[in-house]
Amino acid sequence: MENPQSGYRTKMYQQPVKRYCQTLDLRDNAELIAEYRRRHESGSIWLEVMAGIREVGILEMEIYILNTRLFMIVETGLDFDWEEAMNRLSTLPRQQEWEDYMAIFQLVAPGASSAQKWQPMERMFHLYEY
Repeated sequence: MENPQSGYRTKMYQQPVKRYCQTLDLRDNAELIAEYRRRHESGSIWLEVMAGIREVGILEMEIYILNTRLFMIVETGLDFDWEEAMNRLSTLPRQQEWEDYMAIFQLVAPGASSAQKWQPMERMFHLYEY
């Protein structure tokens, strides 16, 4: 079974991919965090939201949690343009409704889009470079 101690499998692709890493903070409330986790369980995320994520070209998306800090990893093809994809995603069915639905758990401004909520992280170390 996959867990933080044994690690998580990653997917192999038939093409090179690039990775985006982003962070977001949740409200410091155990009940809200538990509900946020439930709303991200398999089968709980709205189908239109999942379809939209795939439609804009996202190959893989993972969210990790530690206390109130979320860390998201997104993998895409090399030709993926983040800004263009997020602009398109925000127009797809139920996407903004989902963002508003999730905002009650997150430390974000009301009405914020996904691109406004999730902050890009800078890679400061890469083993491959050594």
